[in-house]
Amino acid sequence: MTYEETVQQLEHALARRLPGPAAQAILAPYPRRNWPPGRNPARIRSAAGLLLVFPDAARGAHVECAPAHIVLTVRSDAVRHSGQVSLPGGAVDPGETFEHAALREAHEEVGLDADDVRMLGGLTPLDIPVSGFRLYPIVAALHRTPVLTPSDGEVARILHVSVEDLLNVRHLTETERVRDGQTLVVPAFHLHGVEIWGATAMVLAEFLVLLGWKPPRSMFRA
Repeated sequence: MTYEETVQQLEHALARRLPGPAAQAILAPYPRRNWPPGRNPARIRSAAGLLLVFPDAARGAHVECAPAHIVLTVRSDAVRHSGQVSLPGGAVDPGETFEHAALREAHEEVGLDADDVRMLGGLTPLDIPVSGFRLYPIVAALHRTPVLTPSDGEVARILHVSVEDLLNVRHLTETERVRDGQTLVVPAFHLHGVEIWGATAMVLAEFLVLLGWKPPRSMFRA
């Protein structure tokens, strides 16, 4: 999909009711991890992640016709969940909006200049019991290819991932992982030499459903 087509479709879709947990579940690890019994909802921490859509102008004569891409990061060995792929993002500070937190974290992690970033809307919040967070994904657009630099402390690699590649079911895979002695069936995207799974894949599932994505349900346990 071109950048212009992607942004237009997202604007229309985000103005309507979101597909929500049903879309997230398409790429959820199985069995799902739930909050521990007796967990106090007031102690769940809020986090925000930025799902930034931008054109890869190097492959298109005009920005509007260039392929749409998004920004993802590979976490460094110095942070929790090292090696995993995630949206730029992090904890929301007191008094901070989700949008501001997402932009601040993207600036801290990948050096994003927020001046020309246009907010499109929020996806469905996603609970991540293993981390104790409720993630608020924020979709935004930038009318140019961003110049980004990974944070020395948090980010090992920055990925520019094609939306067209994410929509292509040939890049989907399914593996098994053992967590706390339990075997999980884990659907994932395999791109750029990494697997995109867990909360990041679940957020991307809802994002892609907004763009008309219809993966074969027989491949996964939704």
